[in-house]
Amino acid sequence: YYTSIPGSCNFETQDQEWTTVCGLTQDTTDDFDWKISNSAVTGQTGPHTDHTPGKGRSFLYVNSSAQKEGDRARITTTKFFPASLGVCRVRFWFWMFASRQTGVLKVYTVEEHGMEILMWSSSRNEENKW
Repeated sequence: YYTSIPGSCNFETQDQEWTTVCGLTQDTTDDFDWKISNSAVTGQTGPHTDHTPGKGRSFLYVNSSAQKEGDRARITTTKFFPASLGVCRVRFWFWMFASRQTGVLKVYTVEEHGMEILMWSSSRNEENKW
């Protein structure tokens, strides 16, 4: 499901259609992929629901326990977002918990010449919440 805010998506789509619906694509050069799921699939290793109380149930996830150190799962936007004149905000919810193998979640922007700029990262896994 897509809203009028550029890049906005709640992942309430049919199976793997989320990439098209949400304007995202899997990086073909990474080591493993993001998947869409709900708590019925992730069970004890993931959250019980998404961050939206009483509404959606779907979210993206990666199973870090099945990977080796240094492996990357990466998604990118399929369209460019123009540079902002004021403040540009990226807002998302994340849940990192219950795995000794939890890696690092990173958000990059790519400037016009292709240079990647790290904007945010977290390896937090001490709280069982979004």
